[in-house]
Amino acid sequence: MGLSINSRSLSSLPQNHQYTHKIFLLCNYIILGAASSCIFLTLSLRLIPTVCGVFLILLHIFTIGGAISGCSVASAGSNRWYAAHMVATVLTAIFQGSVSVLIFTRTSDFLGELKSYVREDDGSVILKLGGGLCVLMFCLEWLVLVLAFVLRYYAFVDGDLGNNGAAVKRSERVRDEDLKDWPWPFQV
Repeated sequence: MGLSINSRSLSSLPQNHQYTHKIFLLCNYIILGAASSCIFLTLSLRLIPTVCGVFLILLHIFTIGGAISGCSVASAGSNRWYAAHMVATVLTAIFQGSVSVLIFTRTSDFLGELKSYVREDDGSVILKLGGGLCVLMFCLEWLVLVLAFVLRYYAFVDGDLGNNGAAVKRSERVRDEDLKDWPWPFQV
């Protein structure tokens, strides 16, 4: 089903891992759809000749790229790619949020600066639709960051990320017998 973030099949994961994985993929799919819709809304405003229009489209293209790469990096990628994905997602989320604030607070000024060829009434409706999608992407990108962290943590504890993961799995539980031999202040 869709993109996979783990080399194992989805059915071999524990139940809570499966739900987290499905929510993660669903959020990434919604981000992909919202970003591509924002690109088409920007194109419908005829903003390509302006620099701001090109930057809006580039922001949505980077958002799409981050959502696609995030599906494979969250639990199976190297630490370097995982860190790059997290930084890129945070930056696109910040830019999506700032664009949405700009759209909703200064719609007419924003349309004037963009030099759109569309009537101002129609342009403000189209722009507010794009702003709503930017708010949606902003919220979902922060949710994706949390879910990517949780999936990465699950993969680390399960031992899927190399030798360090196996060491964590062996020592993840402290037995009560070990605590009985400790001095009084350290017994919990």
